[in-house]
Amino acid sequence: MENLNVNLVEITGLKKYFSVKEGFLKTNFVKAVDDVTLHIKKGETLGLVGESGCGKTTLGRTILRLHEPTEGKIIYDGEDITGVNMHPYRRRMQIIFQDPYASLDPRMTVGDIIGEPLDIHKLYKNRQERQEKIYNLLETVGLNKEHANRFPHEFSGGQRQRIGIARALAVEPEFIVCDEPISALDVSIQAQIVNMLEDLQKERGFTYLFIAHDLSVVKHISNRIGVMYLGHLVELTSSSELYNKPMHPYTKTLLSAIPIADPKSSRERKRIVLQGDIPSPLNPPSGCTFRTRCPYVTEECKNSAPALKEYDKGHFVACHNI
Repeated sequence: MENLNVNLVEITGLKKYFSVKEGFLKTNFVKAVDDVTLHIKKGETLGLVGESGCGKTTLGRTILRLHEPTEGKIIYDGEDITGVNMHPYRRRMQIIFQDPYASLDPRMTVGDIIGEPLDIHKLYKNRQERQEKIYNLLETVGLNKEHANRFPHEFSGGQRQRIGIARALAVEPEFIVCDEPISALDVSIQAQIVNMLEDLQKERGFTYLFIAHDLSVVKHISNRIGVMYLGHLVELTSSSELYNKPMHPYTKTLLSAIPIADPKSSRERKRIVLQGDIPSPLNPPSGCTFRTRCPYVTEECKNSAPALKEYDKGHFVACHNI
């Protein structure tokens, strides 16, 4: 495992807005990621949670420059990569996509899918070495070399996700964005994929940004967890601290929704139910974006947006009422 005291990824004031036409002349913007600042240390897993549409995936893709940032700075291993040619960094930064069905080209064999990154970056001397690397990658993710000549439609969802992971590993990256890699899979398969990602991290020292909805899975795999709401980072701390001492009202709501296997404990626990719908990112509310659903809203919440502040050591929260 790498030294967890060295930052591999640092983002400052990162914003990603998508323009949307409203009528003939007017243009509005979807503020998918709005002024996010965080860092990811070498060898750690940073979990990212929040409701659908909160900007988790957009943040991960923007860090990799699959989306160009509207504003802000991206530092990778001490170098500013915000406006540079990304080709040299593609080997070092990879992504595992959410949908194991849509992320694989149905016209290509598994061998060609995994071998394509090797071709782009010229990571082999001859055809035999290329073939051996593909076989090794298949074995690494729990498949075998006979699968190399098959097409994606011949595999189950879990096997397809393994193929996607093998493709990401082909260029020997340092940093991997795991974009909800288990959300489309059965529970038993989810456990296999998570365990495999953990084993690979121990063996190769990978750094993960792990995006997911399942808070129990995020707790299991993450060193630290960030909570997003409507494009903003509202809480960031260690995994244990977030579950034992949540501070932001939205985080408390998310944790109260986690199912508990014990019926007695489940009955005794108070479930927090938010009122109202999530505001549109096209027209977010003034001040704190969570104020329209927050039970502790004040005038200050309406007038100014809270900054992400450190209240305990390593525990950052964006809330006026703490």
